[in-house]
Order: sequence, then C-alpha cells, then structure tokens
Amino acid sequence: MYLPYAFKPRNYQLPLFRAFDRGIRRGILVWHRRAGKEKTCLNLLAKKMYERVGSYYYFFPTYNQGRKVLWEGMDKNGFKFIDHIPRELRKRVDNSAMTIELHNGSIFKIVGTDNIDSIVGSNPVGCVFSEYSLQDPRAWDFIRPILAENGGWALFNFTPRGENHGYDLIEYAKDQPEWFVSLLTANDTNVLTPEILEQERREMFAKNGDDGVFMQEYFCSFNAPIQGSYYGRLVTDAENEGRITEILPIWKNVPVMCSWDWGMDDATAIWLFQFIRGEFHFVGYIEATGEGLPYYARELQQFGMKHNCLFGTQYVPHDFSVREANNGLSRRDTLFALGFTDIELVKRTTDIGQGIESARLLLPRCFFHKTNCKQGINALKSYTKKYDEVAKAYMRSPLHNWASHGADAFRTLSQGWRDQEKKNKPPQQHTIITDPYRR
Repeated sequence: MYLPYAFKPRNYQLPLFRAFDRGIRRGILVWHRRAGKEKTCLNLLAKKMYERVGSYYYFFPTYNQGRKVLWEGMDKNGFKFIDHIPRELRKRVDNSAMTIELHNGSIFKIVGTDNIDSIVGSNPVGCVFSEYSLQDPRAWDFIRPILAENGGWALFNFTPRGENHGYDLIEYAKDQPEWFVSLLTANDTNVLTPEILEQERREMFAKNGDDGVFMQEYFCSFNAPIQGSYYGRLVTDAENEGRITEILPIWKNVPVMCSWDWGMDDATAIWLFQFIRGEFHFVGYIEATGEGLPYYARELQQFGMKHNCLFGTQYVPHDFSVREANNGLSRRDTLFALGFTDIELVKRTTDIGQGIESARLLLPRCFFHKTNCKQGINALKSYTKKYDEVAKAYMRSPLHNWASHGADAFRTLSQGWRDQEKKNKPPQQHTIITDPYRR
C-alpha cells in the first residue's frame, strides 16, 4: 500500500509534499475553487500520521461543517474524502466524534473552532486549518505554542475573505523562509477551461451584481468585500479614506470611554475610544475568553497607565444588572467597585436589525488605530448574515461566530449613544487647546 492513498498529486500540488518531506512545518494554500485544497491537505495529513505517531487535528470553522465537508463529503467520482485514510490502517472509528485511530497509535480528529474549549488539554503534532479565513483566529493562537514545543506542523488552506486574519497570515508568511506559501489562481492550474470560468463569471455576476465574488473564488482576490457582511463596505470606506491609521494619538484631557460585550461562556470584547469634535477615535481593543471582570479591569488600568489617560463612561449591555447568585452583586456593582464609576446600562433591543443599522450609521464617523484595534477591525469586517444552504441565500439574522463579540461590543456603543441622544443627554464634548498631531 502506498501513501498518499487513491490520490495522485497534480503538478501544482507536488511542491507542498516535497516541502514537508524536507522538513517544512508551516504551510499555507490559497488556491482557487475546485483546485483540490481539501484532498491535498487530507492526504498530506494521512501520510504524516503513518510517519509519526501522534494526534492530528483537522480544524473547520464549525463542527457541523467538518462533518458535511470532510467526514461525509465525496469527490465528483463518489469517492469519500475520509477514505484517503485507508481502511486497512484503521484500528477504530468513532462516527459520532469524527475520530479515527490507526493501528500504529496515531489519532485523527475533526474539530470545529466554534468550540475552542474542546481542544483544551490536547497535544496535536499536526494540524490542518481548513477555510482558515472563516475560522476563529484564537484557535491558532492556542495551538501554536503546542506545536512549537513538540515540533509539530500546521497547514492552512483558505479562499480569501477580504483583508482579515487570513490575509495577515499570508502577508507574514510569504517573507519567512520556514513557511511554505502557495497562492494559485485559475490561470495557474489550468484545471478549469476558459469556457467553464466564463460560465461561472456570468452566473456569479447575475447573482451578486459584480465580479467581486468571482475574482475572490477563482483569482484569489483579497479586495472583494466579504459576502453577507454587515459592515464590510463601511470598513473598506474607512480604510480608503485614511480613517484606519497608525497615527491616532490619545488626547490627555479627553477621557477614554469603553463599550462592552460580555460573554458568559464565550469571549468578552471591549472597544476603547475617545469622542472628539463629533468623531469617534477608537484607540484600543481588548478581547479574551474565560476571564472575570477583575481581569478586564486590570487590562484597562494597565492601558490607562501606559497612555497616561483616565476613563470615562463604560457602555455595558443590559445583563450587567443581573445579580450573581453567589454574592448578590451585579456585574455593574462589581465594575463600580473596581473603580469604574460612570456606567451606562444599554437596554436590550428587541430588534437586532435596528441595532445593526445604528452601528452602520455610526461607522462613517469613526477612526481606528490600525494596530491597537486590529482584532476588532477584523471582527467588524467578518460579521455576516447567516447563510441558508438550502435556499442558497443569506438570512436576515446574523451568524454567531468569533466575529460576533467585537461586532456586538460596537453595537452596544451605537445603541447606547443613540439612546443618549434620544434622551437629550448630549455626550461630553471636549475643546482641544493644542492639536499637534491633527491630520
């Protein structure tokens, strides 16, 4: 038996195998649609499982997507993808957990990065991140030190979804000699005929009204806005207009305000901003998982000491008023006790669409520090509507994923600000005496 099994790499797929055979441990494949990303990655992983005993994880944006695409998916000839791991090498298969154990002791597992806690305590020696541009980037942050310690490898495949964390990764990796990077458009592989490409272009144009998605899917363009994104074009406008910049000073005589999204069993996100001359200057962003309020208070206090600034209003969601069973205190009480005394509870909206619209109206007035707010900016770009696979259309409700936390924290501000204006309670305005950094 030979590995790869039932798979003959095409000419453009061979360099990946050769790179990993000579010791490369990090790789990125940005290949056009129908170029065979999944087959290539799975066959490399199967080969590595036989060469080194260990745990191997195949990450998808969601657990269900992993089951649909890889565990149950087939190629155009009806061959199941998962059968590239030969049955003769398998000792045990767990269909419910999507796990395969080989006779040599290696274990293969499909994981959704929508549930990062499921990999806590794991020690994989090889990982594939499929459609990484749609995944929660915190998964790689969690796995990276594990692979660094055990000499493991990681391979990322994805189609561009705007200039988000996938774009950041390939921009970093392309100048690193220890990374293998392959970006292939439809013109590079010749898998698809010009007639098929033209048919795809016409159909996508008819559906979307432009060639953006076609260029994204077949020519690996990072410039096309993410489909279904609520704020993508507005963030792109901010970039084009110079409102996402490294030059965004923090004014010493203007309080830094914060807007929160609290996660019980999920991430908590905080935007830090100043309100100056009718503009919102976002100077920082904090996001973490599994931490209590004292952690975020320390993070804010450290930011204040670093930049010599004071804090103003904390815009927090309505559930900060809920009292904890263990001590009878609400989160608002706890935050107050931690030194943040100006707290504005933002009432719960019954129409999330109105909240999203209020955020859209606010964005043209916003400036962002490019580095300090990078994670939050990516969240705004990637916050999208749910997609109905049956109807092949976007739904009205938002998709809850890694991008939701930063987007919801931003929406907390937009709704709180709108409510203040309705109550004729104008936010603090500040007269700037000196303005040395003004653009």
